[in-house]
Amino acid sequence: MKFKQIGIVGAGNMGSMMGFAFSELGLDVSIWDAKSANVDDFMKQVDQASSLTGNITGFYDVSSFSASLGQHGDRKVFLFSITHGTPADEVLKKIKPELRKGDIILDGGNEHYRNTERRQRECQNIGVDWIGIGVSGGYQSARHGPSLSPGGNAAALKEVMPLLELYAAKDPKYSVPCVSNIGPGGSGHFVKMVHNGIEVGMLSALCEAWGFLHSGMGLDYDHIGEIFAAWNDNGELHTNYLIKIASDICKTRKTIDGKTAQHEGGHVLDDVLDKVVQDDDGTEGTPSWSIMESAMRHISCPTIAAGFYLRVTSGNREERLKIADKFSIPKPKPIQDIEDTGQMIEDLRKAVYCAFLASYYQGLELIARASIDEGWNINLSECIRIWRAGCIIQSEFIADLLEPLLKENNSLTNMKLYSSVGRELQCSYTALKEIVSRGIVADHYLPALSATLEYVKYTTGKMLPTKFMEAQMDYFGAHSYNKPGVLGEDPGPVAKGPHHFEWKPA
Repeated sequence: MKFKQIGIVGAGNMGSMMGFAFSELGLDVSIWDAKSANVDDFMKQVDQASSLTGNITGFYDVSSFSASLGQHGDRKVFLFSITHGTPADEVLKKIKPELRKGDIILDGGNEHYRNTERRQRECQNIGVDWIGIGVSGGYQSARHGPSLSPGGNAAALKEVMPLLELYAAKDPKYSVPCVSNIGPGGSGHFVKMVHNGIEVGMLSALCEAWGFLHSGMGLDYDHIGEIFAAWNDNGELHTNYLIKIASDICKTRKTIDGKTAQHEGGHVLDDVLDKVVQDDDGTEGTPSWSIMESAMRHISCPTIAAGFYLRVTSGNREERLKIADKFSIPKPKPIQDIEDTGQMIEDLRKAVYCAFLASYYQGLELIARASIDEGWNINLSECIRIWRAGCIIQSEFIADLLEPLLKENNSLTNMKLYSSVGRELQCSYTALKEIVSRGIVADHYLPALSATLEYVKYTTGKMLPTKFMEAQMDYFGAHSYNKPGVLGEDPGPVAKGPHHFEWKPA
């Protein structure tokens, strides 16, 4: 471990937790924030902390902050934990005069990978290494060890990897740090971007399942919490972070002192509005970017996209309520004629698992395609390995399924080509179809689950109705087509066909 000091830019939820974590690891921590109040609040917490090993010093002036690092001629190491886009550029502009050759900046924000690559080029001109590092797991993991996906200059990454390995979450199964050198350029932030896309698909499937259990089956929060706990204990969803916290959320009650309660003793969940705003207010860009990348790189990601669009619609609640009054679409109703409640819950568990798998498959296929396009040579099995702990999408059964397979082929652009992977989708298909069919009849909200059902169907279909679409496009645009059963055309490459029919002469 070469580094004894670290400078953290940003004293918000993530940055402050990182400050505590690095101090406990023995580093002296300097922290600066553009908002002085954030530094004040953090230093008050420092005064009350008892487990710190290294010193923590707050700064209000960026020059003094930078000067506090590398006092003995050592390389300065900065960790940015600030909002993506313009704020990061503004901070780099402020801190740039204080940098010297050999310094390293770790950008731990959810940044767009092209911005990361632009800053890497800018910093390279002054001999400074900018490393885009995905930090996953929320502020709790920032405090106790997150999953890390750094990307950038290989030599600089080699220098800081011991520090990152010390900080990263440790996989409880294999006791190894959940961090890996993802690759050059913006690859680290790209992997984190896709991680967040996978997360959106999983979150949507799980909230849809909660609605099915609550509104459809009439189960109370505590009962649903017990169901989620059972899912997390056994079967394909065992040791799954989102399932675990789903159980906690269902069981958590409001404080009796009335500070967060509308009435005493109720569930906290009753106080939460159906309004996810992070995609609408610009604070979270990664899901949006994931969808755009999937479109540009021609990777089908419908589970992720459906979850994203549900979030976007939920965020604009004011507009949604006005439309609801005009349309009078039926609300979700109880599921009728349930002969076996236990079997229905089991079918729902398999449906959620199928959607989780689909989110993983879609995200990994997007990473694989980008890796080929950009020349990053990303190791997909390492992506699975670093997602085993410290991150939001950690799921032990899925990791155990995928990691060994991806060690055999780290650039696979279609996960379903593996027979064992395909079997998992096939085994879940009937249950998924049952849940979606029942839910649609009862007017339930099932965007990610229904999108997953269609995804499984059309990605495994031998003759899609798109032959009719192809004919229409040839009719109005002379786009031409391939013919079935013709060598070189069926199946043939992804290329324009040689045939055109003059359906209606111009």
